[in-house]
Amino acid sequence: MAVIEELIRKENDGTISFGNYTLDVKSKASDFEHEGDLYKVKTYKKITKLERNGMFVYESVPGTAVFNMNRRDDIISFYVAGEDTAQITLELEAEKEYEIYKNEDLLGKMKTNLGGKLIFSIDLSQEDKAFIKVVKL
Repeated sequence: MAVIEELIRKENDGTISFGNYTLDVKSKASDFEHEGDLYKVKTYKKITKLERNGMFVYESVPGTAVFNMNRRDDIISFYVAGEDTAQITLELEAEKEYEIYKNEDLLGKMKTNLGGKLIFSIDLSQEDKAFIKVVKL
Protein backbone atom coordinates (compact mmCIF):
# COMPACT_ATOMS: atom_id res chain seq x y z
CA MET A 1 0.00 0.00 0.00
CA ALA A 2 1.31 3.42 -0.94
CA VAL A 3 0.83 5.86 1.94
CA ILE A 4 2.78 8.63 3.68
CA GLU A 5 3.47 7.28 7.18
CA GLU A 6 4.70 10.69 8.43
CA LEU A 7 1.51 12.32 6.98
CA ILE A 8 3.46 14.94 4.97
CA ARG A 9 7.01 15.10 3.62
CA LYS A 10 9.32 16.92 1.22
CA GLU A 11 10.59 14.95 -1.75
CA ASN A 12 14.08 15.23 -3.26
CA ASP A 13 12.63 16.80 -6.43
CA GLY A 14 11.17 19.77 -4.48
CA THR A 15 7.58 18.47 -4.41
CA ILE A 16 5.53 17.38 -1.39
CA SER A 17 3.72 14.14 -0.61
CA PHE A 18 0.94 13.72 1.95
CA GLY A 19 -1.94 11.54 3.16
CA ASN A 20 -2.56 8.14 4.69
CA TYR A 21 -5.87 6.52 3.72
CA THR A 22 -5.25 3.44 5.90
CA LEU A 23 -5.71 5.23 9.23
CA ASP A 24 -8.88 4.52 11.22
CA VAL A 25 -8.56 7.70 13.30
CA LYS A 26 -8.20 11.28 12.09
CA SER A 27 -4.58 12.40 12.16
CA LYS A 28 -3.06 15.76 11.38
CA ALA A 29 0.26 17.49 10.95
CA SER A 30 0.48 21.28 11.22
CA ASP A 31 3.08 23.96 10.58
CA PHE A 32 5.00 21.90 8.01
CA GLU A 33 7.32 24.39 6.29
CA HIS A 34 8.09 24.04 2.59
CA GLU A 35 9.49 26.78 0.33
CA GLY A 36 8.38 29.54 2.70
CA ASP A 37 4.81 28.24 3.07
CA LEU A 38 3.20 26.49 6.05
CA TYR A 39 1.18 23.36 5.28
CA LYS A 40 -1.40 21.49 7.32
CA VAL A 41 -2.68 18.03 6.47
CA LYS A 42 -5.62 16.11 7.96
CA THR A 43 -6.00 12.52 6.85
CA TYR A 44 -7.57 9.14 7.52
CA LYS A 45 -9.62 6.59 5.61
CA LYS A 46 -12.62 8.90 5.05
CA ILE A 47 -10.91 12.14 3.98
CA THR A 48 -7.56 13.73 3.15
CA LYS A 49 -7.24 17.51 3.20
CA LEU A 50 -4.29 19.85 2.59
CA GLU A 51 -4.07 23.57 3.39
CA ARG A 52 -1.28 26.03 2.55
CA ASN A 53 -0.97 29.16 4.71
CA GLY A 54 -4.49 28.52 6.03
CA MET A 55 -6.01 28.29 2.53
CA PHE A 56 -7.61 25.21 0.97
CA VAL A 57 -5.45 23.30 -1.58
CA TYR A 58 -6.67 19.68 -1.89
CA GLU A 59 -9.36 17.38 -0.54
CA SER A 60 -10.35 13.80 -1.33
CA VAL A 61 -13.28 11.72 -0.15
CA PRO A 62 -12.52 9.01 0.82
CA GLY A 63 -8.93 9.56 1.95
CA THR A 64 -6.00 9.21 -0.44
CA ALA A 65 -2.23 9.46 -0.49
CA VAL A 66 -0.75 12.11 -2.80
CA PHE A 67 2.80 11.87 -4.10
CA ASN A 68 5.02 14.50 -5.70
CA MET A 69 2.43 17.31 -5.83
CA ASN A 70 3.83 20.01 -8.06
CA ARG A 71 2.14 23.39 -8.64
CA ARG A 72 3.68 25.59 -11.29
CA ASP A 73 2.18 28.35 -13.39
CA ASP A 74 -0.84 26.84 -15.15
CA ILE A 75 -0.27 23.15 -14.27
CA ILE A 76 -0.77 21.09 -11.13
CA SER A 77 0.35 17.46 -11.17
CA PHE A 78 0.59 14.60 -8.68
CA TYR A 79 0.30 10.85 -8.22
CA VAL A 80 -2.64 9.67 -6.14
CA ALA A 81 -3.37 6.31 -4.51
CA GLY A 82 -6.43 5.04 -2.66
CA GLU A 83 -8.72 2.10 -2.12
CA ASP A 84 -11.76 3.17 -4.14
CA THR A 85 -13.18 5.87 -6.37
CA ALA A 86 -12.20 9.23 -4.89
CA GLN A 87 -13.83 12.61 -5.33
CA ILE A 88 -11.01 15.14 -5.51
CA THR A 89 -11.41 18.88 -5.00
CA LEU A 90 -8.65 21.33 -5.93
CA GLU A 91 -8.47 25.06 -5.27
CA LEU A 92 -7.55 26.80 -8.53
CA GLU A 93 -8.31 30.09 -10.27
CA ALA A 94 -12.00 31.06 -10.23
CA GLU A 95 -14.12 30.68 -13.37
CA LYS A 96 -11.33 29.30 -15.57
CA GLU A 97 -11.35 26.23 -17.79
CA TYR A 98 -9.01 23.30 -17.14
CA GLU A 99 -8.17 20.00 -18.84
CA ILE A 100 -7.90 16.99 -16.53
CA TYR A 101 -5.61 14.08 -17.40
CA LYS A 102 -5.23 10.67 -15.75
CA ASN A 103 -2.10 8.77 -16.78
CA GLU A 104 -1.75 11.14 -19.77
CA ASP A 105 -5.30 10.32 -21.01
CA LEU A 106 -7.58 13.35 -21.30
CA LEU A 107 -10.61 12.86 -19.05
CA GLY A 108 -12.25 16.10 -20.15
CA LYS A 109 -12.49 19.83 -19.64
CA MET A 110 -14.08 21.51 -16.65
CA LYS A 111 -14.63 25.05 -15.48
CA THR A 112 -14.03 26.09 -11.87
CA ASN A 113 -16.84 27.68 -9.90
CA LEU A 114 -16.86 31.22 -8.46
CA GLY A 115 -14.76 30.04 -5.52
CA GLY A 116 -12.15 28.40 -7.76
CA LYS A 117 -13.04 24.82 -6.82
CA LEU A 118 -12.51 22.05 -9.38
CA ILE A 119 -14.22 18.76 -8.45
CA PHE A 120 -13.71 15.45 -10.26
CA SER A 121 -13.74 11.71 -9.52
CA ILE A 122 -10.96 9.19 -10.13
CA ASP A 123 -11.15 5.38 -9.96
CA LEU A 124 -8.28 4.12 -7.77
CA SER A 125 -7.09 0.79 -6.38
CA GLN A 126 -4.55 -0.20 -3.76
CA GLU A 127 -2.16 -1.66 -6.33
CA ASP A 128 -1.40 1.42 -8.38
CA LYS A 129 -0.94 5.18 -8.35
CA ALA A 130 -2.68 7.32 -10.92
CA PHE A 131 -0.84 10.29 -12.42
CA ILE A 132 -3.12 13.34 -12.41
CA LYS A 133 -2.37 16.51 -14.36
CA VAL A 134 -4.64 19.58 -14.44
CA VAL A 135 -3.80 22.18 -17.08
CA LYS A 136 -5.28 25.69 -17.26
CA LEU A 137 -6.47 26.59 -20.76
